Amino acid sequence: MTSPANVPKPTASELEMLRLLWQLGPATARQVHEAAVAVRPDMAYANVLRLLQMMHTKGLLLRDESQRAHVYSPAQPQDTWQTSLIKDLINKAFAGSGKDLILAALRGGHVSERERAEIQAILDRDK
Repeated sequence: MTSPANVPKPTASELEMLRLLWQLGPATARQVHEAAVAVRPDMAYANVLRLLQMMHTKGLLLRDESQRAHVYSPAQPQDTWQTSLIKDLINKAFAGSGKDLILAALRGGHVSERERAEIQAILDRDK
């Protein structure tokens, strides 16, 4: 397994495919397409297949070719990618300040009351 640091950052479309695969688990292109159409009805099967193939070439996905229909799975777990992307965002948009990222999320209305309660519980637990 390669680390996210050694692989190009996924595009928005690639992240969409990764999210689907993290939810589905290992899946064929047809299964990924069916899940994608539920969210984006205009998504063509050929586009999904082409995207999965490109992502495999880039090292974002693993591909099991032992069956007639190839089975794709993310090369990294979701939390590994999220950590890598957050580090990148913190460095690029918040001058390395994790606190500024958190404050922007809290002030910008991106955190629900339930999520705030979860965050508060983590902060209280870690005191």
